[in-house]
Amino acid sequence: MKIAFHGAARTVTGSKHLITLKNGKKILLDCGMFQGMGRETVPLNQDFGFDPREVDIMILSHAHIDHSGLIPRLNKLGYTGAIYCTRASKDLTEILLLDSAEIQEDDIKYVNKKNKREGKPAIEPLYTLDDAKRAVKQFRGVNYGEWFRIDPDVEVLFTDAGHIIGSACVHLRIKEDGHVRQITFSGDIGRYGDPILKSPEVFPQADYIIMESTYGSTLHEDVAPGDEALLRHIEETCIGKRGKLIIPAFSVGRTQEILYALNRAQLAGKLPRVDLFVDSPLSLEATQVTKSHPECFNKTVAKMLEIDDDPFDFPGLHYIKTVDESKALNLRKEPCVIISASGMAEAGRVKHHIANNIDDPKNTILIVGYCEPQSLGGRLMRGAKEVHIYGDKHEVRAAVGVIRSMSAHGDYEDMSQWLACQMPRGVKKLFLVHGEYEVQTVFKEWLLKKGFLDIEIPERHSEVGLG
Repeated sequence: MKIAFHGAARTVTGSKHLITLKNGKKILLDCGMFQGMGRETVPLNQDFGFDPREVDIMILSHAHIDHSGLIPRLNKLGYTGAIYCTRASKDLTEILLLDSAEIQEDDIKYVNKKNKREGKPAIEPLYTLDDAKRAVKQFRGVNYGEWFRIDPDVEVLFTDAGHIIGSACVHLRIKEDGHVRQITFSGDIGRYGDPILKSPEVFPQADYIIMESTYGSTLHEDVAPGDEALLRHIEETCIGKRGKLIIPAFSVGRTQEILYALNRAQLAGKLPRVDLFVDSPLSLEATQVTKSHPECFNKTVAKMLEIDDDPFDFPGLHYIKTVDESKALNLRKEPCVIISASGMAEAGRVKHHIANNIDDPKNTILIVGYCEPQSLGGRLMRGAKEVHIYGDKHEVRAAVGVIRSMSAHGDYEDMSQWLACQMPRGVKKLFLVHGEYEVQTVFKEWLLKKGFLDIEIPERHSEVGLG
């Protein structure tokens, strides 16, 4: 049995891990899109590093595009098998992939208009809306906490990862040569004490672990100061400077967390009177899906539902649906908060909002989650004085704020707590993925001190045999 790491290897996006059994069958864990990798992004997403026609089974940990975003391309290039995930992930991933396809088609139209003017050849999207519609028919929703068979020699268990609605850690029991080995894939590990979701669950002893390490050298701030910082930015920008607060936020997870925090602030009488716009049809759909899976909520949210039938809505909140409504926000002179996807500011309507508001010092761009260093959000976080958006240069005159505590990823203490149910010497090998290499080396040393004996940080497209 072998594992090949075709994405999220010494980087944070593009999650793809391919298990090849001794009998030749291939199981793909995640099929994520690379995001925010600069000029490398397009070629990385075009070439999987393996033949999709040779994959027998696919398992998806959760809906985020860096874990699911290339599934339509996988189908387009020949994969026709089932895709197993939790029921909530099935619902979320379907709307995310359809939205991703629409964004690609729209962005390609914009780029090709410019290419035509400059005499350059037209380019094609990674996949179309029709490709995405075909791919979502392959999804199979499964419950948490129940072993199910995907092959005569392979069983799978999903446990709650606490990262976003429907997120799961994937556990495989694989029988070869009369021996059963268990492989655990963490997906993305959430935070213990998340304001909305249940905490990550314990899981059976594993022989091999493929583990994310995004914040392997970081200890997050408490969530409460993050809520307070959000209110402070609204007060300073919208009330103090009479400007606009632009918040790039992932449609799934981060947007709902912000809305939940603002709803609590409103109930407590702390929310300033200002219009708030969620400019993302996908965010509206994702919020509806979130509401439809209360089984994923923690006890605090369940108790709030007894007094508030919608913890993600409050007076002054408006959802923007049409392109014309979105464009009208750029003409608006009154102060407001605009929450829009994507979280790294690499695609979608938020890029237009940033482009139209970045040169005004009254405004603030507030980053509330992880951004790849080369992404637009990452460059703003690092203090860039100039940025290029859709090929045009913009001087950064708006303030740039960062709230690091509003992360759906656990820090090194959360990840250590996730591993606490394991006997370190019982784990034959632990692979660190989904992290920047410098961070991973720090986390590796931390885990060695915890008693894990064999830890590897694989390179992209490397393949490792399992004993």
